[in-house]
Amino acid sequence: MSAKHNVSYDPRWQSKYASMIQSADEAVSHIRPGQRIFIGTGCAQPQELVHALAARAGELADTEILHLLTMGEAPYADAELSEQFRVNSFFIAENVRNIIQEGLGDYTPIFLSDIPRLFTSGQLPLDVALIQVAPPDERGMCSLGISVDIVKSAAENAGRVVAEVNPRMPRTLGDSFIHVHDMDVLVPVDTPLLEVEPPETTEVTRRIGEYVAALVEDGSTIELGIGRIPQSVLEFLKGKKELGIHTEMFTDAIIDMVERGAITGSRKSVDRGKIVASFVLGTRRLYDYIDNNPMFSFHPTEYVNDPFLISRQHKQIAVNVALEIDLTGQVCADSLGTKFYSGIGGQLDFNRGAARSPGGKAIIALPSTAQEGRVSRIVARLSPGAGVVTTRGDVHYVVTEYGVAYLHGKSVQERALALISISHPDYRAELLRQAIEAKYVREELADIESRVAMIGPPELRTTMLLDDGTQVNFRAIHPTDEPGMRDLFYALSQETIYYRFMTYMKRIPQKQVQDFVYVDHRTEVAIVATLPEAYGDEIIAIGRYYLDPKTNRAEVAFVVRDQWQNRGIGRFLLKHLINIARRNGIAGFTAEVLRENKAMQHVFNNSDCKVSSRLSDNVYSFQLEFE
Repeated sequence: MSAKHNVSYDPRWQSKYASMIQSADEAVSHIRPGQRIFIGTGCAQPQELVHALAARAGELADTEILHLLTMGEAPYADAELSEQFRVNSFFIAENVRNIIQEGLGDYTPIFLSDIPRLFTSGQLPLDVALIQVAPPDERGMCSLGISVDIVKSAAENAGRVVAEVNPRMPRTLGDSFIHVHDMDVLVPVDTPLLEVEPPETTEVTRRIGEYVAALVEDGSTIELGIGRIPQSVLEFLKGKKELGIHTEMFTDAIIDMVERGAITGSRKSVDRGKIVASFVLGTRRLYDYIDNNPMFSFHPTEYVNDPFLISRQHKQIAVNVALEIDLTGQVCADSLGTKFYSGIGGQLDFNRGAARSPGGKAIIALPSTAQEGRVSRIVARLSPGAGVVTTRGDVHYVVTEYGVAYLHGKSVQERALALISISHPDYRAELLRQAIEAKYVREELADIESRVAMIGPPELRTTMLLDDGTQVNFRAIHPTDEPGMRDLFYALSQETIYYRFMTYMKRIPQKQVQDFVYVDHRTEVAIVATLPEAYGDEIIAIGRYYLDPKTNRAEVAFVVRDQWQNRGIGRFLLKHLINIARRNGIAGFTAEVLRENKAMQHVFNNSDCKVSSRLSDNVYSFQLEFE
């Protein structure tokens, strides 16, 4: 698909609408003290109008400046002008963060989908809207370009609309137009749009991105928020197929995904074939790409962020970030203690919509630490003053660079252990102690403190493809798998249980389950085979070995759920465990197999090892020497 399109606007627009044209200074001269002024969003901030407004500061006492996320300079957000300009932001960007944290500006916490209703209902009346648009076409329609979001509603409800008209603004398609006669003043400009370079990814955010991408199935529709983590997720989606996009915003990174054919929108259940968004933050490359491009459909926030519409999308994936999360699952995303940092934005809109989407997944992602590792972002209790954006009842997946925890429908103890398992290793033991003190976790689990920090490294992950195309994922076991291990045991037939444990068992003791999931991944390694489900991983097999340091050989054992046997999973699992053991310098495996367990004997006899065995008391003792 070509990234360059012919821009369609009326070349005679300035003469046709000459009576509406004013300079920026003239346009803001009508603003009076005490009025509420809306300023357009993001990279579409009308820069000349903003500077002209700031130049009148001495004449505009008690003027409220209202906006969502703005980029570039914010000269009105100066402490010395706080008597003239009172900032009120729905989302806190860097350019206004200081004045709000100093208490000289305001932050209005609200779901992004709810903001337009403030305007239309008259609850928050707007006197003036300062916006930026593309030039009008032959029918007098102006595109709001790279920022439709709440700008369209603001323009439709403000008493006076002043628009910079910029030929450099791309003409985006969709519900993104406003008629020239629905504006009051046109200010011709020809200035570069504000640009935001894609954020640099880090090793930590790439590891998070890889975990998140593993949750995304072909044919999913994705929402990605702002920052390094969403950027990192895209890096690992390039091999996916027939992805769709329904998101409040995107960046330049989407271009490569479209060009590779990973994003087609062909399996979307709403707006099929369209990339749907309400605004973009990018560079000129992106602006040129979306210009008059029919693949992109821009809509107002009340459409894009509508949780009910989002929930109608098949396999909607919502990926949002957090600043902190406590062990019960409460997510703080807009403040650092009592200091407001960003905003609620669309996190809960998309989280709730994706959670109700058929096959959808609601994902919260965050690095495990902050301040260069000095602070854990997973905490026993939120910082004093921290606000909850996503409640413990709304949270589903939580992802850090150490793995994935699925919390929805889980008990407080299960949540706490799952979150501890994906926290930074330096903080796991302390978090477990705090969880026990808070009565989130039973006291008898205190004896796992020495092992809770031992979580299998990500390099133990691999996948296999079955004959019918089913992909089975293999990874290290961790504490969040305790319920899954119980489910696996009770799904096994009595014959399979007898072959694995050499005894008939009606129940599996809690202590034995804990021994399965709490391993140090040095002398013990446990690998689970899983299938992705909307409620988290389903464990269909487990393989593990126990090292005897005296012989440098490890005892190996594994079990596969009955309906998945004879599919090659056991053979693949053994091979994977052999590779891990070899890397750890282990000389070989030993195994005990019942005489009647022909399938397991076949797996061992056909391994890539030097195999010997002897029969004693109806049990074969296998020796597998690595070559």
